[in-house]
Amino acid sequence: MNELHGAGVALVTPFNAEGSIDFEALAQLIELQINEGMNYLVSLGTTGEVATLSKEERKRIWDFTAKQVNGRIPLVAGIGGNNTAEVVDQILEFDNSSYCAILSVSPYYSKPTQEGVYQHYKAVAEASKLPIILYNVPGRTGSNMTAETTIRLAEDFQNIVAIKEASANFAQFSAILRDKPQHFLLISGDDPATLPMMAMGAVGVISVVGNAYPAKVVSLTKYCAHHDYVSARKVHSELLEITDLCFVEGNPCGVKYILQQMGIGQDYVRLPLVPVGAKVQGAIDQEMERIR
Repeated sequence: MNELHGAGVALVTPFNAEGSIDFEALAQLIELQINEGMNYLVSLGTTGEVATLSKEERKRIWDFTAKQVNGRIPLVAGIGGNNTAEVVDQILEFDNSSYCAILSVSPYYSKPTQEGVYQHYKAVAEASKLPIILYNVPGRTGSNMTAETTIRLAEDFQNIVAIKEASANFAQFSAILRDKPQHFLLISGDDPATLPMMAMGAVGVISVVGNAYPAKVVSLTKYCAHHDYVSARKVHSELLEITDLCFVEGNPCGVKYILQQMGIGQDYVRLPLVPVGAKVQGAIDQEMERIR
């Protein structure tokens, strides 16, 4: 899965004022990513507010994204949830002809046991014709997928090829890298952790801040891949504050405001999210000016 090396971005879903999907802004965003060298795109990861989208809207976004990209860079589809049967049905119905993998978040809210997590992904792997990227993000799901469960899945299912790790647990990252099958990839799921994770052996990042600063995220992963950590630290440090501001009032609220200031769509989000407030807007404006 060389397609998953380097910089990937979890695309936001732009909306119009009345709540409909802003496909013009989505096209602008996709072109920005491709023009600035992003290695691959994730369509409808959790950053894409997928939980607020209908089945029909998800299909339209996947189809539109595939048509806009037109084979120029690899595409990953986000298909996950805490209803295993529904996730399996979505995978079976998904038109995978333009996509190279599926990113599937660990079940949220339910707080399943490790055996429950394993059985969930077993069902997902058996249903999918595409490779699967596991996604562990305990701060959002309410439960952690342990290194032991990750390795068990990687060993038992050849089409489980990677994990997007956002647990902030470096002992867990180390255990995965130590025990994983050779084919299995560790990917950063947290922008500020990309540099240290790649220094340990991760192959790249699926980024949020990359929506707005794709060239910088791409350069960070390239520096890390070439073990140029002096240059990597400069980019890492430059993006730290703006990345924090992307999340301080909910994701993707912050990065949508940044994109609005760049002339790509508006900062509309769907409830229960709301746009960032004036204080955060001011802080973002200052950081954007500094980064320029």
